[in-house]
Amino acid sequence: MTHAKKPNTDTHSNGSRRNFIKDGSLLIAGGTIGGGLNVGRVAHAYGSDLIKVGLIGCGGRGTGAAVQALNTSGGGVRVTALADVFANNVQTAYRSIKSEHGDKVDDKRFVGLDAYQELLATDVDLVILATPPGFRPLHFEKAVEAGKHVFMEKPVAVDAPGVRRVLAAGKLAQSKGLAVQVGLQRHHELRYQECIAKLHEGAIGDPIFARAYWNAAGVWTRPRRKEQTELEYQLTNWYYFNWLCGDHINEQHIHNIDVINWVMRGHPVEAQGQGGREVRKGSNTGQIFDHHMIEFTYDSGVKMLSQCRHIPGCWSDVAEHVHGTGGYCDVSAAKIFDRKSNLVWESEAKEVNGKGWQQEHHDLFAALRDGQLPNETEYAAVSTMTAIMGRMASYSGKVVKWDDAFNSKVSLANVDAMHSLTDIAPLLPSEKSEYEVAIPGKTKVI
Repeated sequence: MTHAKKPNTDTHSNGSRRNFIKDGSLLIAGGTIGGGLNVGRVAHAYGSDLIKVGLIGCGGRGTGAAVQALNTSGGGVRVTALADVFANNVQTAYRSIKSEHGDKVDDKRFVGLDAYQELLATDVDLVILATPPGFRPLHFEKAVEAGKHVFMEKPVAVDAPGVRRVLAAGKLAQSKGLAVQVGLQRHHELRYQECIAKLHEGAIGDPIFARAYWNAAGVWTRPRRKEQTELEYQLTNWYYFNWLCGDHINEQHIHNIDVINWVMRGHPVEAQGQGGREVRKGSNTGQIFDHHMIEFTYDSGVKMLSQCRHIPGCWSDVAEHVHGTGGYCDVSAAKIFDRKSNLVWESEAKEVNGKGWQQEHHDLFAALRDGQLPNETEYAAVSTMTAIMGRMASYSGKVVKWDDAFNSKVSLANVDAMHSLTDIAPLLPSEKSEYEVAIPGKTKVI
């Protein structure tokens, strides 16, 4: 795809972007930031052998991923170990997996903040990482050091130091012959693959503008219990604290941001925007915003308008759109239109919501059985960093440049030092039981 010419007002240098790709890239040979996988080869192919899986993070998403791993064919799969901070999560996951797959799960359980270490010391071949994202860089690094293949949920970090740590661990995984797959499942949905291939072939000409949305009513809240420590409360309500979630622009809207990065075959070079809290009032909703509106600029000069909102009673939509010199594409619907709004192409793939969640496991286990080593670390880390840059822009009210954001030393928490629920939480409430919330124009993010 030919991009529009870069405007003279863009201060981001091509050299800077090349240095990032050179220094931080894991996929230099065999792929770019986008939909294609970097597939190496390993001497041992699992064939029809049993693949032993360990689950770290036994909430709903982790449990679902374990079931989807067991749904794969071509050989035996067994969940041999479960780990979570909370015992009740492990018990619930065990029962749920057993109800789906009978005797394909072992009752080997590890509980606590260090439970991941005990699980990694077992003989599992592959680990599913599905804890709150703030722990992802630590758990990914340790899983790779332990020699395990990894499936990890998105996003892969909540701050720039975490992103850099993930990139380093992904590079180590590549050198050790380990597969890495990330739960940005649209990359495994045929309709997305077909549609974006058409865009890369020039179906709408040069892209000039993109839009991405995740607008919905919001998510759960869990009441504080008297016996809980502050750290335990925040872990239970992880979605509402930046050191655990990174705000919903990172935890959820990353899917749509990632699609536009895939289309553009790269990341934005700057962001500016706004956001705030209209309905998230009080301590039961932590510190995250309930809406963000970000204008991202790519190095070609193309703008992407990114909107995510958690406010009931408003317009809801989860979608991605790209406008070009020769037409328009509803990427989420896999439909392409000419400049007169006539439908000129539509994918025949009729995948229902969630099929990508299953397909990504089919693809991963099939690759392992064939001796292939997909590594999705880079584009997942880059899309995570894009979402974090967007949060930086809305929290600060400033224009944020990619290089400044990516090289930021601001770390939201030292999760490596956490070993007990009695440890001091990284963020403490005020005497009024309120948490510090970003104030655009005053909050510093870099």
